[in-house]
Amino acid sequence: MLKSPIAHSNVPHSRLKKGAITLITALSVSALVAGCNNADNTSEPVAEGTDTEQKVLRVATEGAYAPFNYTDAEGNLAGFDVDIANALCEEMQLKCEITAQDWEGIIPGLKAKKYDAIIAAMSVTPERAEQVDFTEPYFTNSLVFIANKDSDFDPGVADAINNSEIAAQRSTISSQWLETNYPKATMKMYDTLNNAFLDLESNRVDAMVSDKLPAVEWLTKNRSTFEIKGSDIEIDDNFAIAVRKQDALKQDIDTALAAIKANGTYDLIKDKHFPMP
Repeated sequence: MLKSPIAHSNVPHSRLKKGAITLITALSVSALVAGCNNADNTSEPVAEGTDTEQKVLRVATEGAYAPFNYTDAEGNLAGFDVDIANALCEEMQLKCEITAQDWEGIIPGLKAKKYDAIIAAMSVTPERAEQVDFTEPYFTNSLVFIANKDSDFDPGVADAINNSEIAAQRSTISSQWLETNYPKATMKMYDTLNNAFLDLESNRVDAMVSDKLPAVEWLTKNRSTFEIKGSDIEIDDNFAIAVRKQDALKQDIDTALAAIKANGTYDLIKDKHFPMP
């Protein structure tokens, strides 16, 4: 997640063509996702990542960061990260076992071998790279400020930020970026993005800084009252998959990631979750 200076704005790829191609796209993605979800806990995990004959890849995600990862109305994990995990498992001929883990404990859980990989909109940072190895990036992120439409909050003016109470999710690129660039601002940190949005909606904070796509997702239900203020914040922020240090699984995932990008699966998933307006 972002949680620090941002990179290229992540504008989703253009929509696929209409008619038959659209139908094929929907069916392809649905079949892909259905193929790997709800893994059997009795299957063997890929412990070291060197033996692709193992039956299960254990993946952790946060489950509280829509549209990347969240729990749907039926109680199932869903989102862009979940579909990417399933696509990688399909390419690697493994069965996905995807579990939710709170953000603060997600890297410690990987190091403790509770799972084999983290696919959770995790930004690559030097601090994290000291603890885990990262695959090639699978998404580029940017940050935005959100505030009430009636507010005169202007992130283009430093004093507006420094004199406001700003919400952000703790231990993310967003909060790190805010702390680094606006240390005088009054910051209110939250364990989950959802809790930050709740306080913004209740006017307990003046504004919020967030990864762009979760903000856009939230605004679909709150656009009458709230809006993005100012321009996208480009911070060169890349999301990648985390594995344990020196785990050969990294190369296997990189190979599978390149394959799903080359065969069009990645674009189908991206267009499903981030369609052009």
